[in-house]
Amino acid sequence: MARWRDQDATLAVEAAIVAPVLLVLMLLVVYAGRAAAADADVRSTAARAARAASLTADNSAAQKAADEIALANLATAGIACTTTDIDVVADIRAGGTVTVHIGCEMANTDLALLAIPGRRWSTATATQVVDTYRGGG
Repeated sequence: MARWRDQDATLAVEAAIVAPVLLVLMLLVVYAGRAAAADADVRSTAARAARAASLTADNSAAQKAADEIALANLATAGIACTTTDIDVVADIRAGGTVTVHIGCEMANTDLALLAIPGRRWSTATATQVVDTYRGGG
């Protein structure tokens, strides 16, 4: 086996070039995973808020219940929304429906270990049927 003197440091040079690229790719995968988890948390929050709103007696109580549950759920999930939109369309009567739409704007730097500029919106909509015995009619 002949060993070439000009290739002694080849492995070190290749590692110095490839290692930062692999590190950035791994951090981008972490960012994508955390963004997907945040989207799932917002969808779960919308479903819980719609359920809470469907158990109320009137439309104003439905809005209040959805707001309280949504904000508490987002805080519990560890999602720091810079802007939160919670819209409730309620038809509180036996067999009616409650639809909750939640929008959450979050900073990209909260989702990744990288300093990714900008913000991203995560939105979800959930509909719940009002229980026959809670519809007030």
